[in-house]
Amino acid sequence: MPPSELLRSIRPHDGTLLWEGPVAGPSAVAEAVARARAAQPAWARTPLAERAGLLRRFAELVTARTEDLARTIAEETGKPFWEAKGEAASVAAKVAISIEAYGVRTGTTERPFAADPAGAMQAVRHKPHGVLAVLGPYNFPAHLPNGHIVPALLAGNAVVFKPSELTPATGEKLAALFAAAGLPAGLLEVVQGGGETGAALAAADIDGLLFTGSAATGAALTRRFAETPHRILALEMGGNNPLVAWDVAEADLDAAARVVVQSAFLSAGQRCTCARRLIVAEGPGEALVERVLALVERMRIGPPFAEPQPFMGPLIDGRAAARVEAAFAALPGRVLLPMCRPDPALPFLTPGIVDTTGHAAPDEEIFGPALQVIRVRDFAAAMAQANATRFGLAAALLGGDRTLFDRFWAESRAGVVNWNRPTNGAASSAPFGGVGWSGNHRPSAFYAADYCAFPVAGIEGTRPHAPLATGLD
Repeated sequence: MPPSELLRSIRPHDGTLLWEGPVAGPSAVAEAVARARAAQPAWARTPLAERAGLLRRFAELVTARTEDLARTIAEETGKPFWEAKGEAASVAAKVAISIEAYGVRTGTTERPFAADPAGAMQAVRHKPHGVLAVLGPYNFPAHLPNGHIVPALLAGNAVVFKPSELTPATGEKLAALFAAAGLPAGLLEVVQGGGETGAALAAADIDGLLFTGSAATGAALTRRFAETPHRILALEMGGNNPLVAWDVAEADLDAAARVVVQSAFLSAGQRCTCARRLIVAEGPGEALVERVLALVERMRIGPPFAEPQPFMGPLIDGRAAARVEAAFAALPGRVLLPMCRPDPALPFLTPGIVDTTGHAAPDEEIFGPALQVIRVRDFAAAMAQANATRFGLAAALLGGDRTLFDRFWAESRAGVVNWNRPTNGAASSAPFGGVGWSGNHRPSAFYAADYCAFPVAGIEGTRPHAPLATGLD
């Protein structure tokens, strides 16, 4: 995207313009990083209690303006207003969770140093990295970047934030709320733009980069950072997530069908934790598949402010919808429910379901309302299918008893493992991340504190003292 070009945000549900602004070229990115670099030392010297107090004021502002923030999120992403309000509430809730996490994960510890008879203390304290870049995604344009920004600021870092080029208005609104809470200038810089702006930020004078997005971009960032080991890189990427249904009781089939539908199609399938593969037993699993198909047929799809509220809205834009359509069409097997695009001018898609049993489907994340059904003979085969992916973000078991779930948990290769709950259910009070192509072992949410500060160990005494070494006169 050329520096002279305006960045425009289009409402996906009706194609109208929501926001426009200038793209940050390499020089503008460098200037933003320099401002952050200049502001950061004073912020790091600010007592933790004061940094936490400012972030609490930010949370209060978000709570007071939840409807306004949610309206921007809904307009820009197309997600239903009820879902956008939930995202806005998560932005405020992140502050208290991050303050708790900082104390638990990266606080200060002091204890007597037993090897020192002079009464020295062994201390572990944490320091901020300096200037951290945040690259935000479009599916949760406020909540997910905020999950990096809040713990980074709390730890004493400055942040340069590039929102997704598809959701710049939400990024601007989020930054304005921090400013209104009294965050000093330079501590949260926003640079708008697409891939070129992101590349310029990744190459700038930063101390680390916190990323949420696709596996392909995460791999590119890993290659870029390979020769800069002094910079921290935290990656939260996608998934090809399995949902295994096994020994589901007849009385629980309707509830299980709702879990499947929420797992696969919440946010129009635009969640990294959405279930992409439903694995069922040959024969017994048919009843659940039939209920899922019937439930999807009754699903409301529509614009974010429609009444009654829809279950899901459009995809983020026409290009995303076209990619999902093409990926679904390329899946091998028998189509159980065709994916349709009611209006070619708008990115609404209906859910599509295909039975890929016995076929080698691509191990890719289809970031939209597409679900594969895979039938297997026994639970060992179900686990083999569940783990037949290079990703490892989320997995869930429907049905079974505690013994079966314990086996599922032990054999699953994923960072989020649920039982009788959707794959896209995760708690902010726990770590969030995956293995394989889903992350680089730096989980976010409660564990974001770990990558926002580094530990400094020391032995501290009030007077000079050293044990007598042999050979000194």
